[in-house]
Amino acid sequence: MRLKSIKLSHFRGYRDTVVIPVEEAMTGIVGRNDYGKSTILEALAIFFEIDGAKPDRSDVNCFSLADGVESFEIACEFDDLPSAIVLDENVETTLAGEYLTNASGHLEVAKSYRASSGKLERTAIRCMHPADHALSGLLALKMADLKKFGDERGVSTDVLDKRVASQWRSAIRMAAGEIALQETLLDVDKGLSSESKSIWGKIQDQLPTFALFKSDRESSDSDVEAKNPLQQAVKDAQAALQDRISALEDEIEKSVLDVAGRTLEKLREMAPELASELVPRFKEKPKWAFSFTLDGENGIPINKRGSGVRRLILLNFFRAEAERVVTGTKRNVIYAIEEPETSQHPNYQIMLMKALLTLADQPNRQILVTTHVPALAGLMPVEGIRFVTRNEAGRPIVKLPTNDVLREAAESLGVLPETGMERAKAVVLVEGKSDVIFLRHAARTLKDGGHVTANLEDVGVVPILIGGCGSVKHWVTLNLANDLGLPWCVFLDSDIGGDAGQVKSIQKRRQEVEALGRPFYSTRKREIENYLCPDLIQALTGVPVTFTETCDAKKIIGNAAGVKPDDVIERFWPHMTADKIIARSQFQDGVETRSEMKDVVESLLSLT
Repeated sequence: MRLKSIKLSHFRGYRDTVVIPVEEAMTGIVGRNDYGKSTILEALAIFFEIDGAKPDRSDVNCFSLADGVESFEIACEFDDLPSAIVLDENVETTLAGEYLTNASGHLEVAKSYRASSGKLERTAIRCMHPADHALSGLLALKMADLKKFGDERGVSTDVLDKRVASQWRSAIRMAAGEIALQETLLDVDKGLSSESKSIWGKIQDQLPTFALFKSDRESSDSDVEAKNPLQQAVKDAQAALQDRISALEDEIEKSVLDVAGRTLEKLREMAPELASELVPRFKEKPKWAFSFTLDGENGIPINKRGSGVRRLILLNFFRAEAERVVTGTKRNVIYAIEEPETSQHPNYQIMLMKALLTLADQPNRQILVTTHVPALAGLMPVEGIRFVTRNEAGRPIVKLPTNDVLREAAESLGVLPETGMERAKAVVLVEGKSDVIFLRHAARTLKDGGHVTANLEDVGVVPILIGGCGSVKHWVTLNLANDLGLPWCVFLDSDIGGDAGQVKSIQKRRQEVEALGRPFYSTRKREIENYLCPDLIQALTGVPVTFTETCDAKKIIGNAAGVKPDDVIERFWPHMTADKIIARSQFQDGVETRSEMKDVVESLLSLT
């Protein structure tokens, strides 16, 4: 199951009922300080009952309390429901077939808490359930009562296996004909069967697991997050070696008892009465305790490192623990990360956000991030932005990403396009600095070689870094280009042969850009690094290197040449001659041999 939305009612600053839709991959909750961003993540922590997240009476909205409201509610809606689920016995049914889905066909679980104490008052499933009183209570009936009800309705002959409760319920509903439905809050304790393992318990087993990393947590190697993954590693190692550990314990016990026996023998020679009172035994088994830390250079432990480094390490401890919980299952993992920029150098902030974007592309993973830092907000996918602001009455509201909302969010956070727009006559949006180097050098070199008539600077075509097509920064840049009347296009790696999800995402961007009537260029090869010449790299480094058009050339070249993968283009591309660029980008167009890079540069030059 996947989190679809969060619904808050009378919870902290959210006096009114507010629904926050959640994206399939990454959701970025942005807005100014103290507007309610962290409240959303902490509500999820309370809902999923993670350690340390306990509601109390201060969590009810004070204005709602003054109005006489007696409870506050946190509800979560889930989609991507299992096609089949075993609720009782070993026979599969569906949540929809049991009338446990809401009007949208999703599973919605609502938890209400007493305003007076903050204690959980009720967990319920908000669903379109039979309005008929008798039919609405089927899930609460024990097997004996269910059979009696079915016999009264005359459906026993329609039940193939009379030991299966779900088959009795299905037969009873079928016999009832058309069933009128109404929105119902079905109490999981009172409205669902309590025989064997409860139906609610089996639904819970399918829910995602949730992990929250807060901005104000401690950051030393004594943190629970730091200890847990390593301590679990100790437990796993001990379990694997338990037979040998037990044998060693027996050997130690035998050796110690031998010494104790010989000691008592000597004692009997001097004080036989005292010796007879003593019996050697182990008071308790030996404890195999290990305490681990992480030491860096020169043996410096993590708790002596800078706060930014400590938090970066702890964030990945947090990830490791969350992954361990679901190892071997298909359960979704929701990572909620509050203000990842805290204590981080800007370079680490960008690196961290890109790592989170990559993590969000993995199956069964959802990322929720709160931030008020423009640089990070600018990297988030546009469709995942949730702008937390306030209405005219000063109450928090959450806005979805329309053009007007994105403009408001960008102005609120101070998200700006990359510099260079002031001199541009046309704009080509690229993902990173390597793409800028790649296009500018290709155009200059092809011009000097007589293959094209101008370079990008000659005609005022400016490559602009956008941190990923689809980010808020991309939106700001292209809208500014439109406002200024500038032609623009997009140039991205195709990622062919790489991550299938990323390839799909790039194709989606192509459709969006071309739907706006703008050109979109993606490489025929996997990435721009795949256009480098292996002979050139060997001549410069003395190291032979081999790669194909669709393999991870950036990584292969970086490892071989001892260069960071992200610096490969900067290191080697400026040495590519016009002839090498033409040769490395050749392709067949029917019977004609063409040069991809020559075609791309000519297309960019024609933008103005």
